[in-house]
Amino acid sequence: MPAWICLTCGVQHRDTPEPPPSCAICVDERQYVGWEGQQWTTQVDLAGDHTNELREEEPGLVGIGTTPSLAIGQRALLVRTQSGNVLWDCISLLDEATVAAVRQLGGIAAICASHPHFYGAMIDWAEAFDAPVFVPAVDRTWLMRPSDHVMVWDTETTEPLPGLTLARIGGHFDGAAVLHWPDGAGGRGALLTGDTITVVQDRRWVSFMWSYPNLIPLDADTVTDIARRVSQFRFQRVYGGWWGRVVVDDGALAVSNSAARYVARLEGQRPAR
Repeated sequence: MPAWICLTCGVQHRDTPEPPPSCAICVDERQYVGWEGQQWTTQVDLAGDHTNELREEEPGLVGIGTTPSLAIGQRALLVRTQSGNVLWDCISLLDEATVAAVRQLGGIAAICASHPHFYGAMIDWAEAFDAPVFVPAVDRTWLMRPSDHVMVWDTETTEPLPGLTLARIGGHFDGAAVLHWPDGAGGRGALLTGDTITVVQDRRWVSFMWSYPNLIPLDADTVTDIARRVSQFRFQRVYGGWWGRVVVDDGALAVSNSAARYVARLEGQRPAR
């Protein structure tokens, strides 16, 4: 039986003879059902006209993205450490060529995601590399394909591998998380955020939303709390969820300044001209 993949969000669902009537992730107000209605695909169908590309983002960090762009269009990140590799966020396509390429890089020892929109086909990835998938307890209802590989965590932080910290910051989803990689950016630290904290077009800044496609903002207290939670980490670089969405320097300052700007605009303050 195929494990059905939603064409709009790219999240894989249960193995069933027929596709589900709808995608629970897309009918939620943070996402949307495609204009052509609910549509499904499978790994076999995707592999027929899509491929994955691996790019080095910096030493020890490899991006993995699908061409042509699929669903939300995010790319995954493979963090390489002496204790093993962590796959951060996930994509829908996993073909034999990708498995072989990732094995050459040392495989995958753990899988983490920023939030359910980026779950992709993470159970396929977990099965291919026999890796645990870290899912926050508060978001476990958004797991569309259960598996024995899933490891539920219910603390504020956890370590998927020694030296890497997975931290719940909330906001976009209750369990929305970031991954702190202290060895990133040449030892200055990097924060991997997906779009729980999203890097915007002006890459000196980031932003925060309840729904990105439907433009529903977060409240001031939540944005302030996100900035507070992130302030415990030392980092110079912020990796968002898409190719090129990277705050290269002063990442911690970018987050704090962006949170302050966001709250100021919610309160009606405008910059002086």
